[in-house]
Amino acid sequence: MMKNRWIALYVENQVGVLAKISGLFAGKSYNLESLTVGTTEDESVSRMTIRSTCDDRTFEQIKKQLNRMVEVIKVMDLTDTPIHMKEVMFAKIKKCSDEDKAEAFRIADVFNVHVIDIGENSVLLECMLTEHRNNELISLLKSRFASVEIVRGGAVAIESISTSCR
Repeated sequence: MMKNRWIALYVENQVGVLAKISGLFAGKSYNLESLTVGTTEDESVSRMTIRSTCDDRTFEQIKKQLNRMVEVIKVMDLTDTPIHMKEVMFAKIKKCSDEDKAEAFRIADVFNVHVIDIGENSVLLECMLTEHRNNELISLLKSRFASVEIVRGGAVAIESISTSCR
């Protein structure tokens, strides 16, 4: 059964590691839905958060192949683990009237996102929501405004301390 799978990797923070990881996915025709990378508290180690949509067999192959890579320190399957996850997204609402701007501010308030820039006829929102909530916001913005530009980053996730998740 195809489903969204989440993996967190701790990898050596060195040139070429990202290319090797993404190359593994490309070489095996695995689909990378989302990939984010950042350094950790130890600057020699980076953490990657990867989402792939695949079946159980393919997912097991991905994990085994990642574990075999010399630069990979640790592979963690987060698919069924309680986690906290957010995705960075910017939404630019263009060609706004004054009424449109007021509506954009109301929507920002309801979704708890920040208006970070405003122009004569545009509004820029900064969103740090779950992927699902960002999808809902995009749908609403597209239904309410004539011109919307979306830029999304990948999701980052960390294991929950308690039992709450996503």
